[in-house]
Amino acid sequence: MSKEEKIMTLHPQGKAGVNILKRRYDFIKDYIVKTITEHGTITFEKLGDMAIEELTESFDGKVLWYIVTVKLDLEARDIIERIPKTSPHQLRMKMG
Repeated sequence: MSKEEKIMTLHPQGKAGVNILKRRYDFIKDYIVKTITEHGTITFEKLGDMAIEELTESFDGKVLWYIVTVKLDLEARDIIERIPKTSPHQLRMKMG
């Protein structure tokens, strides 16, 4: 039985990340990046709702938990950003 590759996630506030399967991380990361790119900006709530609707049947994990975890990791890696002073909070791709 081969061990699946894992990735340790990061947290934007320097808190401890979690060790998750890389294939799940990559799947959710691709979904988040694609969705934010298509929308320009999107509320976190809408991103979560869309993910649950579109991914629940094909994803072998708790969709919303992974969305939250990978979203925080992508913020920590400066791939996406939370737009300051938005309520409910909105996300966009980080402009390099």
